[in-house]
Amino acid sequence: MGQLPVIAVVGPTAAGKSDLAVDLALRLGGEAINADSMQLYRGMDIGTAKLTIPERKGIPHHLLDVWDITRTASVAEYQELVRPLIDDLRKRDVVPILVGGSGLYIRAALDDLEFPGTDPEIRARLEGELADAGPAVLYARLTEADPVAAAAILPTNGRRIVRALEVIEFSGRPFSATMPSYDSVYPSVQIGVEIPRPELDRRIELRVDRMWAAGFVDEVRSLREAGLAGGLTASRALGYAQVLRLLDGEWSEEEARAETVRATRRFARRQESWFRRDPRVRWLTAGAADLVDQAARLVTCGL
Repeated sequence: MGQLPVIAVVGPTAAGKSDLAVDLALRLGGEAINADSMQLYRGMDIGTAKLTIPERKGIPHHLLDVWDITRTASVAEYQELVRPLIDDLRKRDVVPILVGGSGLYIRAALDDLEFPGTDPEIRARLEGELADAGPAVLYARLTEADPVAAAAILPTNGRRIVRALEVIEFSGRPFSATMPSYDSVYPSVQIGVEIPRPELDRRIELRVDRMWAAGFVDEVRSLREAGLAGGLTASRALGYAQVLRLLDGEWSEEEARAETVRATRRFARRQESWFRRDPRVRWLTAGAADLVDQAARLVTCGL
């Protein structure tokens, strides 16, 4: 297997993860592996800030443009795709560099994380109960059946509550037994890119302005014609959900743009909270003149 560990470059959106991953790959002889759930979708380019071919600087990028926009995202399927890819790169002494802000996808790639099966009948029944009675009743049931899982799930998160109850009923095991641990299956180094909140907010607003200037509304219009609104996951992506409401006549263009900025800022805070909980992430400051040198030292020291 490869001499260097698997690298993950993580952190909030707009912090500069993609560029750092490319520079690290050039420095260490690596290849990039996408760990952004929305960049897995074909055609979702501008709104997900996929690097252009010139921006990739000749570094191969894996697991981009894998799914059709009508397909529901599956972290279990992502794990099935990413593990053999990591193994192949390491066998060839190529450093795998995961890059993205989807925390559970990073964990699925690196950690001892199992995904129990699903039962459509159980899921449909529970979703019917959720629609009829709301999340409180189901959350009370989860609290009684698996208090550890309930403590980790927001009482208002109906989707996660339904999934937890489904797993318990389907497998006969506590849902908490399937929740992420910090037990890596590969030697790995996770590098977090941090940035002061005012600067991050400014970058997010600038990114949204650039999305609009690059033809983002036209991208969403084209994807809408290809079935975007019917994709349970893709239609909810940042920016895409807002522009769909613009195209449906619910919002003005200025409202859609402003809501995209607001939603992206909220999402960035959730991302940072997720990665801050993982004690293995080593944080470096975005924009540092020697950022690549610092990151490379973390990797080569095996910290």
